[in-house]
Amino acid sequence: MAETVALSIDGRAATCESGITVAAALENAGQSVCRRSVSGESRGVLCAMGICFECRVTIDGAPHQRACMELVMDGMEVSTQAPRLTAQGSRFTAPREALECDVAVVGAGPAGVAAACRAAEAAARTVLLDEGLAGGGQIHRHLPGREAPEAARPWIERLTRSGASARYETAVFDAVREEGGFRLFAETRAGTLEVFAKRVLLATGARELFLPFPGWTLPGVMGAAGAQALWKSGASLSGRRAVVAGSGPLLLPVAASLAKAGADVVLVAEQAAPGAVLRFGASLLRSPGKLAEAARYRAAFRGTPYRFGTWVAEALGGARVEAVALTGGEERITVACDLAAVAYGLVPNTELARLLGCEMRAGAVVVKETQESSVAGLFCAGEPCGIAGVDAAIAEGEIAGLAAAGRFETTSAEGRRLRGARARLRGFASVLARTFAPRSELRALARPDTIVCRCEDARFGDLAACGGAREAKLSARAGMGACQGRVCGPALGFLFGWDSDTVRPPVKPAALGILAGVEESA
Repeated sequence: MAETVALSIDGRAATCESGITVAAALENAGQSVCRRSVSGESRGVLCAMGICFECRVTIDGAPHQRACMELVMDGMEVSTQAPRLTAQGSRFTAPREALECDVAVVGAGPAGVAAACRAAEAAARTVLLDEGLAGGGQIHRHLPGREAPEAARPWIERLTRSGASARYETAVFDAVREEGGFRLFAETRAGTLEVFAKRVLLATGARELFLPFPGWTLPGVMGAAGAQALWKSGASLSGRRAVVAGSGPLLLPVAASLAKAGADVVLVAEQAAPGAVLRFGASLLRSPGKLAEAARYRAAFRGTPYRFGTWVAEALGGARVEAVALTGGEERITVACDLAAVAYGLVPNTELARLLGCEMRAGAVVVKETQESSVAGLFCAGEPCGIAGVDAAIAEGEIAGLAAAGRFETTSAEGRRLRGARARLRGFASVLARTFAPRSELRALARPDTIVCRCEDARFGDLAACGGAREAKLSARAGMGACQGRVCGPALGFLFGWDSDTVRPPVKPAALGILAGVEESA
């Protein structure tokens, strides 16, 4: 039997399984609301990955803690009420930690772990930094102290043997170029970590693309991968009535995971046109491994309707989502549910790359054959170079890790193998992107009062009157909240064709005491 801990939620005594996240504990306790927005709306978990900041709660008196990034502790006090402003001493009394290395890898997903392994095995002093609770990234998300998913274990075990130093719960919020290398600044549990690295490798992964529709801010409406991440973090979804919707192959493993978690998956809705999906499916005959994988996922929810050319037009409910209205452009159906997992693919996380001056193209970092960016000594691998999936991320991570250590030979047998794999997988990713690109009808879903920027409750009508991202930021505060535009920025790009305004440090929220310490050291 799993060990349990006692905690309080808004003053009520509760017990939960030890080692799960606070977000999972809230879900298991029937608490779907994490906070109130600036206009007083109830908000619940959206991404479950630390990106959106929707699940902020007060923990043991410390406000604005992301419930999805904190593990439950015995005696913990959790409050979803608005925090009271009180004078508090700085939590950061420990001196800053500083270290030097040959290669600093940011991001411990498949690309970052592969890169760190190859760099360390090539005798480079390697440090791996990641904000998460454990290695593996979102695709191989698991709780600390628990076994990693089977697909991730060989690389996680190899990382342990490689000699690389892995630092988790370490959020890099600033980076600068200096003579001879780069200096990274990160927030840790203890304070500030300052890393000087001769070369930097960014493997910062991706996040979900959320497109606004009426009702999408209701608790119980979350990302597709967000629902999966919440389950992986310890939430019990047994008995939930779920609709999975959006676009892309990710819907398959998400629906399979929710079914495995005990949810009643009543509908999967793919917005891509039926003909496009059928042509894509036929192309998988040339990739029997991928076809078999898709079949395994589909078998997990074989009794569930899977509709193509269908998307969520509106979420309905009161305290929590109670139903979603779906359409194919003409007919409209309403499906009862208390969990709606909706997202439209992935968006590369490129904030650090842009901050350091990397050349960008179509929202992705431009790299050379060696995965080196336009900035000398700065390498990128995986989704920041464009969404291509786990296998491409690993191949690119291996190339980048070897290159950062000065050991990649493009004409060697291994070099040819890795470059060939990368080319093949990037080609497949291009087909995916074309097949599952969000349709234009999704731009017409938001009403004038539909919230687009969830942090600042900026509404579609106010934003539509703006002439660009900068005006939207200045007049409607879009992108000015805790997530720093990670949710609304790509949505605004899709809705209006706006590019993100600028990137400036800190690229992630950090405590004032941390920022003050960095300023003093500058």
